[in-house]
Amino acid sequence: MEAREILKRPIVTEKATIAREEANEYAFEVNGKANKIQIRAAIEKLFDVKVASIRTLNVRGKLKRMGAHQGRRSGWKKAVVTLAEGNTIDVFDQF
Repeated sequence: MEAREILKRPIVTEKATIAREEANEYAFEVNGKANKIQIRAAIEKLFDVKVASIRTLNVRGKLKRMGAHQGRRSGWKKAVVTLAEGNTIDVFDQF
């Protein structure tokens, strides 16, 4: 897989912004089949930074209703990446 296929988008929420400011952690939506080694290589290649650690989790899709009908949103994979000291990513310029 190519680096752009592995990283889909950055996650910019209030919780992710606080983690970015306080702990130098960045959250990304990633390909569901990507492993930690592939995610690390993609981030280091695209952003030219050193990755200290990666945590991944599978986010389950939410159950949604439209009147009498119900369905489920798609699940997705999330990666929380901690960068080494002194490295940063400008999320808004890269994507």
